[in-house]
Amino acid sequence: MKRIILPLLLVSILIWGCQNNSTQKFPQGIEHVIVIGVDGLSPDGIRNAETPVIDSMIKNGAVKWNVRTVLTTASSQNWASMIMGAGPEQHGVIDNDWEREEHSLPPVVAGEEGIFPTIFGLIRSQKPDAEIGTVYHWGGFGRLFEKKAVNYDKHFSTEDSTAADFTTYIKEKKPTFGFVHFDHVDHAGHHDGHGTPAYYAAVSKTDSLVKEILKSIKDAGIDQNTLVIITADHGGIGKGHGGPTPEEGEIAMILFGKDIKHGYKIQQQVYTYDLAATIAFAFHLTPPYAWIGRPIKPAFEGFDEPANLWKGKEVIATPTIYPKRNLYQQAGGLYINESAKVSMKTWVENSAIHYTLNGGVPDSSSPVYKAPFTIDSTTVVQAKAFDNNGNESAVSTAYFRVLKPQANSGLSVAFYKGAGWKQLPLFSKLSPATRWNSNEFFIDTKRTDSLLSKDNSCFGLVFTGYIQIDVAGEYKFYTQSDDGSALYINDKKVVNNDGDHGVKEASGEITLEAGKHPIRIDFFNADGGYWLDAFYKGPGISKQLIPADKLFLTR
Repeated sequence: MKRIILPLLLVSILIWGCQNNSTQKFPQGIEHVIVIGVDGLSPDGIRNAETPVIDSMIKNGAVKWNVRTVLTTASSQNWASMIMGAGPEQHGVIDNDWEREEHSLPPVVAGEEGIFPTIFGLIRSQKPDAEIGTVYHWGGFGRLFEKKAVNYDKHFSTEDSTAADFTTYIKEKKPTFGFVHFDHVDHAGHHDGHGTPAYYAAVSKTDSLVKEILKSIKDAGIDQNTLVIITADHGGIGKGHGGPTPEEGEIAMILFGKDIKHGYKIQQQVYTYDLAATIAFAFHLTPPYAWIGRPIKPAFEGFDEPANLWKGKEVIATPTIYPKRNLYQQAGGLYINESAKVSMKTWVENSAIHYTLNGGVPDSSSPVYKAPFTIDSTTVVQAKAFDNNGNESAVSTAYFRVLKPQANSGLSVAFYKGAGWKQLPLFSKLSPATRWNSNEFFIDTKRTDSLLSKDNSCFGLVFTGYIQIDVAGEYKFYTQSDDGSALYINDKKVVNNDGDHGVKEASGEITLEAGKHPIRIDFFNADGGYWLDAFYKGPGISKQLIPADKLFLTR
């Protein structure tokens, strides 16, 4: 009997060990995954819009507030990265001009349809009987996945029709994997601007659509074994995106439903291409070796944060300096014949704000913000939040320009109507449609928009005047623009930021004597949203917007 009992005992231990290993290896009981992709949805949008449904999902699910996107922060490469489990360097989708038969960078590996393997194709190959469907608002999404992998593939022109069709599909087919894409938030960002009431209204509309989708999942009787993920491709600044800023390149990802922890803040660093790996993990699938994404395991019950998670300081939320950044205006503002009021707010519990007024980076020994205060001269205010655990935020910067106008203060601005420009035209060969004066290098959007036709937003501006240099020395000038710009000092091109592009910064250096020097900025907008800021730094001057009190119409 002992000879029989011992082998049976060993077999039992082996079986238990295999079962236990299986339990630890994957989440259990997830039979359906629904992804809700919202183009242009920023963390700021979720935090500031009325989103009771999404807020409840965060409270009862897991969230990562600062998921890093791929660059550039445009739609095609980020949606591709999400469903392909890799970045542009691997899948080859590098911009919105990418097409299956027309692209410059081939994928490192390609499947049957000639594209990099996606989560759609992976599910089809490893779960042949799966019901897979996608409904999308932006037509460009339809070129990014394997058409043969899906049972259901629909494109609609509005968010309402997209949601209506997707919810019907869920109730009728109970998909193993469903992906819905909404484009209305991105449209609001481009049309009205990120952080505007119209943008937040679009985010609130998303919340109502999410509510409909969750209801359809429940009506289909699959809510007890469904994982729902909300994600986005990018955020934005002003009326655009594409640049390398946190506002454009960080999004939130929310996981909710079966086997997801409640009220959990994910610590693991997360990237957009981790979405596909996470879906594969939920379905117990083996991802392609070419994928670089990693599953977000800590969001699931029974899984801890990675043992080798970087233990350095956590980057906490950046404090807000008021007046805060708004569309084309940097935080701070221009104050004419009045003092500026400065206030700040931290978004982190048990934290304090330290700030500087000289353009220096604050540290824990810098003054602590306690109450609003006023300033009477042009000042660069910088602030950082520090919590009780020694963590700190990135720097928040605001530019307060205080101007007491003189008779010749300001700049002359010439406005030109354009058509089809892809680079700066030779403005000296063109006639301006109108002129006005400006206190600083700033695009008057109300005036500009009133001069444009609805079907053509191509235009150019030429700012001319003089800049007062108080101390001789080496100066560095910058332009941030969407689209192209060039900055001239003493008729010499110092900054070349030309071309049809999103918000992009370029710089150049020049040695200047004390006194007034001719300064000019040429700018053009090819189409859509636009942006222009001009900065400088020099002896005793930290990088800042070129202040209005240093700009003059005449020498």
